[in-house]
Amino acid sequence: MTHTYQLTGMTCGGCENKVKSNLLVLPDITAVEVSKDANTATISMDKHIGLETLQQALGGSGSKYQISAAHHNETLEDAKSWAETYKPILLIFGYVTAISLVVSWQDNTINFMVFMRIFMAGFFLTFSFFKMLNLKAFAESYAMYDVVAKKFSAWGYIYAFIELGLGLSFALNLSPNIVNWITLIVMTISILGVLESVLNKKKIQCACLGAVFNLPMSTVTIVEDAIMMAMSAAMLILM
Repeated sequence: MTHTYQLTGMTCGGCENKVKSNLLVLPDITAVEVSKDANTATISMDKHIGLETLQQALGGSGSKYQISAAHHNETLEDAKSWAETYKPILLIFGYVTAISLVVSWQDNTINFMVFMRIFMAGFFLTFSFFKMLNLKAFAESYAMYDVVAKKFSAWGYIYAFIELGLGLSFALNLSPNIVNWITLIVMTISILGVLESVLNKKKIQCACLGAVFNLPMSTVTIVEDAIMMAMSAAMLILM
């Protein structure tokens, strides 16, 4: 995709070269054309990059070079970029939710206990499947942020099998009390490392879908873990 931005502050050829080189350093930017006379920057990129990131590359909000959207809707582009980035997770949640609704529809109403159990079964089985495709790569990525895996590297391998076991247990409705307690404990531990990474704004890959998709660590990962925690806690209370 190619966008044209308004870019002020360039006064000479040296400014044009500096702006161009600073922007070309950013990942996913493939070409940059700037004009001090027209106060524009035409940027080609593999995927949409937000204005804030572009401004940081130019020296931040205090820089004499200021970039702004000129001929496109930046809010819409950010929304499209977010949807494209998290498309795999959104599709998984959509499919799992739909299947859970169908299975839990009983006597013209939704049985929420069944819905939560099937949802968690689908969630854990699907996510463990992607981790198993390249278990070594998942374990290495997981060790970058998980509080246990940082100190005990084998935990990444064990965690993938725990997810598989939880998925099967929820699907077969085995020992629900024990399984829900294990889920609550494991997901609480998992979310600690995610929170630390997101709050510290670490730009690392989320390992929730193994090494198959390059998903960034973000609040989406927090929500994902929090849903599992909330459902397991709700099932413990309602049992």
